Amino acid sequence: MTKGRGKRVPLEDAVFVPKPRKPIPHEFVLEALAPLSPETRPMFGCLAVYVKNKIVFILRDKREPAADNGVWLATTEPHHESLRSEFPNMRSIQVLGRPITHWQLLPADAVDFEETALHACELVMARDPRIGKVPKSRQVSRSRSRRTSKARKST
Repeated sequence: MTKGRGKRVPLEDAVFVPKPRKPIPHEFVLEALAPLSPETRPMFGCLAVYVKNKIVFILRDKREPAADNGVWLATTEPHHESLRSEFPNMRSIQVLGRPITHWQLLPADAVDFEETALHACELVMARDPRIGKVPKSRQVSRSRSRRTSKARKST
């Protein structure tokens, strides 16, 4: 009888074992946005949702702090009041440490969470300008590419 950690897997077999994927938080949001062909990327241990060049949501379902689980809306402070009339449970995200943040949360523990998240999806589908921001990194890369293309044309 051998001592050890259990059955050994041959090295060539261990290399091809895929890492188990985390479940997609609030997957129904992606299903609702499917006609827009959203892209997703990991961000802050959550899942960022992009439509074209705009980030529209972050989907979060983590253990701590659970109070910030739900759908994070990418917006700006001037839109908070009008969005709050449509989403009474909407609030700033606590984990960000500021009383008012541009990101706003539709909390997963709200009684009407799915209904409000789907309404937010409808607003994105309707191209509502209150939801979605072009990330600064994409703005910079575009201006750089324009300068590069102008430089090429002048030579």
